[in-house]
Amino acid sequence: YESYNLGLGEPIPISAEHGEGMGQLYAVLDDTAQAFVDPFDEGAEDENESKALKLAIVGRPNVGKSTLVNTLLGQDRVLTGPEAGITRDTISVDWEWDGKPIKLFDTAGVRRRAKVQNKLEKLSVGDTLRAIRFAEVVVLVMDATNALEKQDLQIADLVVREGRALVLALNKWDLVTDKAQAQKDFDEKVERLLPQIRGVPLVKFSALRGRGLDRIMPAVELVYRDWNAKVKTSELNAWLSEMEQKHPPPAVNGRRIRLRYIAQTKSRPPTFALFATRTKHLPDSYARYLVNGIREAFDIKAVPIRLQVRQGKNPFVGSEN
Repeated sequence: YESYNLGLGEPIPISAEHGEGMGQLYAVLDDTAQAFVDPFDEGAEDENESKALKLAIVGRPNVGKSTLVNTLLGQDRVLTGPEAGITRDTISVDWEWDGKPIKLFDTAGVRRRAKVQNKLEKLSVGDTLRAIRFAEVVVLVMDATNALEKQDLQIADLVVREGRALVLALNKWDLVTDKAQAQKDFDEKVERLLPQIRGVPLVKFSALRGRGLDRIMPAVELVYRDWNAKVKTSELNAWLSEMEQKHPPPAVNGRRIRLRYIAQTKSRPPTFALFATRTKHLPDSYARYLVNGIREAFDIKAVPIRLQVRQGKNPFVGSEN
């Protein structure tokens, strides 16, 4: 009779040895399975959910991810506590901010692979990585007193490689004594260790005290806009001509590499196709020069940019583009 006190509904009396109550148990399990929706199953979304911005909160254990989620929602929706590892699987919450639908994912903390031992934690980490791949914007939460450790860098690199927009969030900023020096050290580390996300927004806050939280969602909206950025083909090619005049590609064996044409092939993240001659000899440093130029010229500073270098003639000759 103590099971009634749990508030979980009507208990099901069974006998595993004699098979009694199995039909009733099966019926309940079947109803529960039918009602379950995988939060990462895009096919299960209705029209309204598909328009929601998918936002994942990730980071190492015990940096305040769940506290941040609760504070943003204005209610104790997920469990929190001083112990690391309370969140074991990804929790999906439908939310609305400033009239915009948000699908918020609170994830389990990601430790270094060598420290992940038991099967449950391995499943939790896999769920978090899946949330990153499913998200559109990822907020990487870090402890301001111990930020940008190796695991933070690996998570940030994974987010960029998956092509997701990123916001860096420093929690527990109220515990930092010399804030000016801490800001300087953090900026230097980002510049040196994460050059691939130069220009990414940084938000400093205290989830427990509720300070600085009003800056998180504007930063998310900023990177989401950049993630969806589109640039006109005519503007791109005028820009390419200027970039080539300022700094032509190096000659190989006395023969020039000619940059013929550039066009944006997709957004989310912004992806560009550059058509050139002798593409195998185009240095990676020159490709980075062009990517950085796109960031500056078209104000796309906070998201990954893909540049695909292709051999051949201009495929858009004779088209409307």
